[in-house]
Amino acid sequence: MKKAIIFTLILALNTSIYAQVSKQKWPDIINKSEPSWFATAEAKAVAENVLLYQRNIGGWTKNIQMQNPLNEVEKQKLIALKLDTNDVTTDNGATCQEMLFLSKMYAQTPDERYKNAFLAGFDYLLKAQYANGGWPQFYPLKKGYYTHITYNDDSMVHILNVLKQCIDKTDYYSIRPSEAALEKAKIAFDKGIDCILKSQYKQNGVLTAWCAQHDEVTLLPANARAYELASLSGKESAKIVLLLMNIENPSPEVISAINSAVTWFEKTKITDLREERVPVPNSNIVEKVMVNDPNAEPLWARFMELTDNTPFFCDRDGIKKASIAEIGQERRTGYAWYTNEPKEVLKKYPSWKKKLKL
Repeated sequence: MKKAIIFTLILALNTSIYAQVSKQKWPDIINKSEPSWFATAEAKAVAENVLLYQRNIGGWTKNIQMQNPLNEVEKQKLIALKLDTNDVTTDNGATCQEMLFLSKMYAQTPDERYKNAFLAGFDYLLKAQYANGGWPQFYPLKKGYYTHITYNDDSMVHILNVLKQCIDKTDYYSIRPSEAALEKAKIAFDKGIDCILKSQYKQNGVLTAWCAQHDEVTLLPANARAYELASLSGKESAKIVLLLMNIENPSPEVISAINSAVTWFEKTKITDLREERVPVPNSNIVEKVMVNDPNAEPLWARFMELTDNTPFFCDRDGIKKASIAEIGQERRTGYAWYTNEPKEVLKKYPSWKKKLKL
């Protein structure tokens, strides 16, 4: 009887500990929680999960809601997976976001396990880099398009931003890698920027922007999933340029890359379309519709032709269409075909030029 009561109390305690975060998304917990939250019992319980999910190679898998409570069977399964290197990635924010979480935990509670896990993640990022400076989507390599240099969903930019914050010894991360590790990181960062410069696409001899993924050998734009064809990306290119703009004392090549990309953003912006979400009667479907509006805020297509910047859209059959209305409802509503991210580049560009006296 006593054991049953104790078990019930433990279960109730665990339930209450996870109550606040159970309805939140994992990235929001990391990025939107107040610093003081990372000192709570709730945060410490989540941190135990994060440590369990980390593989011995140093990285994490993606799309895990790490705040969700784990039972003993699930914990044992994760311990058994520690040596497994399958599906360890930086895609969808994985690894970089867990490192940030652990850094925020360490700032409140200097548990050496948080520090060691962060440093293992840092070492993983360095090991995963190609000799040409790019990063694949998965490391160890996973067959298929995953071996391409991955700008998709800002994967490589996330890595380079982690390295830069540590190299610059800012206070963004509470954990400091060793000087030896920072020396390696500086080399890795410079090689990464060089890869970005070399992969910027030339359209009829003129520098433009980047594809979501580039061939790891030729550095040319490459296909990924059936509906993600080689193209110029209005989305991924934005974060690349913001990264380049944060480089102190940029080289002439970096300056040229930024100027060229900004010119391309200005050239390709769409100023007469607005996205609307329209509920479909007698269903749970919320349709996505593009509406003509001369007063709309600028948008950019996620995929544009390499030859002339014409926007295109694809279903899972990989056949290009001229509008999202021409593809199936599942892909139409389940994918971000337009973006406004380049507006941040255009907003910062004048002050960047002024600072450099260009």
